[in-house]
Amino acid sequence: MEVGLLALWLPILVATVLVFVVSFFLFVVLPHHRTDFDGIDEEERFSVELRNHNLKKGQYAFPFASSAVDSKDPEYQKRVRRGPVGILVIQPNVLSPSIRQMAMQFVHFAMLTAIVASIAGLVLPPGAGVLNVIHVVGAIAFVAHAGAHCVYPIWNYFSWSFALKCTMDGILFAVATAGVFGWLWPM
Repeated sequence: MEVGLLALWLPILVATVLVFVVSFFLFVVLPHHRTDFDGIDEEERFSVELRNHNLKKGQYAFPFASSAVDSKDPEYQKRVRRGPVGILVIQPNVLSPSIRQMAMQFVHFAMLTAIVASIAGLVLPPGAGVLNVIHVVGAIAFVAHAGAHCVYPIWNYFSWSFALKCTMDGILFAVATAGVFGWLWPM
């Protein structure tokens, strides 16, 4: 017998709130993510040069090739070898995260938690043992929260320490989610 999403509304809500609070604590209170990025020497000169380009919010690659054919152009290949090569993300000029960003993060966590609940509801019956619920929900939540972080250092050259820290955060999110579902799984 399956457990439907409506029967899991309370653990979904409680787990979402708890993961949001844990996320806030990890990124705002603890210092470990403050070393995710480095500063740029002569930052003001660099910023002035970027302002001169009048870049809008978005993602930019440099050198840039718009197609596989363009990437075979000897001039493009020369620019790559000469460097630097990178990805630049231009954000809005804001001092701190907005309410909109925080709401979007909450919705993201709610959607992930609902998907975790949906899968768990398909494989776990009502009254499933706490350890079984924790095991299944924890594994699904780990994949949901931490499964993709290795993509960043592989393809975008983010540091492996960044990916490891994000994966560790995902483990904490999975533990929080599994604990809530273990506690509130329907009988």
